[in-house]
Amino acid sequence: MVNRFEKARDAITATPSLVIDLPTVERNLQRLHRYADEAGIRVRPHTKTHKSLFFARQQVAHGCHGLTVAKVGEAEVMAQVADDILIAYPAIDPDRRRRIAELAKTTMVHVAIDSAYAIAVLAEAAQAAGTIIGILIDINVGADRTGVADAAASLELAQLVTQHRSLRLDGIFFYPGQVWSPAEDQESPLHQIDQKLSEAISLWAEHDLACPIVSGGSTPTAYQSHLIKSQTEIRPGTYLFNDMNTVRAGFCQQEDCAAAIICTVVSTAVPGKGVVDAGTKTLTSDRNVLHPNSGHGHVIEYPAAVITRLSEEHGEIDFSACPNRPQVGDRVTIIPNHICPCVNLQNQVILQDAEHRLTPSTVDSRGMLS
Repeated sequence: MVNRFEKARDAITATPSLVIDLPTVERNLQRLHRYADEAGIRVRPHTKTHKSLFFARQQVAHGCHGLTVAKVGEAEVMAQVADDILIAYPAIDPDRRRRIAELAKTTMVHVAIDSAYAIAVLAEAAQAAGTIIGILIDINVGADRTGVADAAASLELAQLVTQHRSLRLDGIFFYPGQVWSPAEDQESPLHQIDQKLSEAISLWAEHDLACPIVSGGSTPTAYQSHLIKSQTEIRPGTYLFNDMNTVRAGFCQQEDCAAAIICTVVSTAVPGKGVVDAGTKTLTSDRNVLHPNSGHGHVIEYPAAVITRLSEEHGEIDFSACPNRPQVGDRVTIIPNHICPCVNLQNQVILQDAEHRLTPSTVDSRGMLS
């Protein structure tokens, strides 16, 4: 494989540095929107992957229908770019619900919820601010993280929403996070999800409740989204940069990875091993979803190497299976397992254009946890 990050690796002064290849980002954007247009599905990308106004503007320019965030702080930042934002998280504490209500003065805001408590406190906050908050009822379709169990429970919450003038019932939210099977094996699980959603939509209709938005999707299921006929929009995030999770699961090729971390080898004192200046504070501790024993990422220059252990500032790499080994001071390029939390650990990233020119770019909503 050609290392698109080779010139950046040699030119960057400080390591570790997260470099993002803009031509690869552009290809990833074009691919998703071409598919979504053909399938007749709207794209509301999740900005947790990039946390950047620069990349949010690129997504908007490619025709996305609003943006998705996890936290209110992210919503406040991304409102500079989009006037329609989904908070894909039950943000119910006093500070966050107050800020959501204030944001709704200038931005169409939707919040995914799964409890009567969330409805009550968001309604109260919106009423106090004199605004209206859109609500999506979260249905658990198998990820078992959040969401009500069935159609009847979703109807109960939907009816509660309609009792509040400060809330607007916008539809259904779901997350198919359990589906990591190969694309050719996704038809059955996605059909089951579609059946569950259709039951809820039909039950709502029987009680004169419309469901204009059915928001779902993930990067692993993104290109099979047409199999869930009831959904109106998808919220993939990782697709923009990709990582070793999506590569090893077969959802993209290594050349589709737009982001990599340039590191310096700082020690080779232990036989067969090298240590780089990227530990958990750079690569995070995330193991690969489907191949947890594959290490903490992939070293492009040494494909047989395994990143065996991380501490806060040290990345330990086993080079024993490699015909050649790096020396102290050499640099290596690592594609992380999970790019989203890696971006969140950076104050800035380095953008690489088609001419290999390098430009720093701020991670605008980095560290916004509320």
